[in-house]
Amino acid sequence: MGRLIKNHWARLIMMTAAVYQVAAAIEGFFWPKIFWDFATKNLDGAVKPIPVLQIINLFFGLGMLALEWPLGFVAGSSLHRSLEFRLIFLPLTILTSVLMYQSTNPAIYYFIGLGVYFWAYSEGEIICAKPWTLPQRLPRNGISRA
Repeated sequence: MGRLIKNHWARLIMMTAAVYQVAAAIEGFFWPKIFWDFATKNLDGAVKPIPVLQIINLFFGLGMLALEWPLGFVAGSSLHRSLEFRLIFLPLTILTSVLMYQSTNPAIYYFIGLGVYFWAYSEGEIICAKPWTLPQRLPRNGISRA
């Protein structure tokens, strides 16, 4: 039985959340609503008359999708291989997602994925340069491959 590759699992969670966030941002253009409107009306200016929060959510959702799938120019870059970048960038994405009513579920998925990425980071996992591949093991006899 193999070991769980946590960064691959987190990547699948993140792609699900990113697609959901993009769909929620598009829906937010038609039905703008702040999640916290029951507590205060001060945040209504973020969604109407100018859809600032929807545009930010759309940008972050497409950005996460481009990072996690990844796009050709992103694949293999140091930004793509960095778990630290994801651990820094995801709280901002979660914050923008939790503010809009339509995108509260992606915020929950992002938070779960952030926990899985942190678990992977704490165990020393790496993200390979080629997407969806496994890190190569060193030979057991101690001879390097170089």
